Parts: sequence; C-alpha cells; structure tokens
Amino acid sequence: MAELEQLLAGMEAGQLPLDQLLESYRRGAELLGFCRAKLQAVEQQVKVLEGEGLKQWGDS
Repeated sequence: MAELEQLLAGMEAGQLPLDQLLESYRRGAELLGFCRAKLQAVEQQVKVLEGEGLKQWGDS
C-alpha cells in the first residue's frame, strides 16, 4: 500500500517525465491487482471462519 500511495503522489504531482509516468502507472496497476487478490483471499478466509463458527454454535 505504501508503494502504491507513493506512486500515486508522484503521478499527481505532475512532475514526472512521460516514460516514468507510464512506468509508474504500470507498476501501480500491478500493485492494485496484488492488493485486490490479497483482499479477496482474506474475505474468503473470513467467510470460512464465520461458517465454521456458525456450525460450532449451532451444534452446541
């Protein structure tokens, strides 16, 4: 997240040459995909844990 925020700040400053701007955009898209994948994995784990918790409570 920190790297993504840093890239965004540099892009928003408007001081990057075009080639650096394009590279920052590419890297940002890569990082965004990574973060989304991690978030989906965590959301799936939470759903599994919630499901297991519900089964345990219902069985008691």
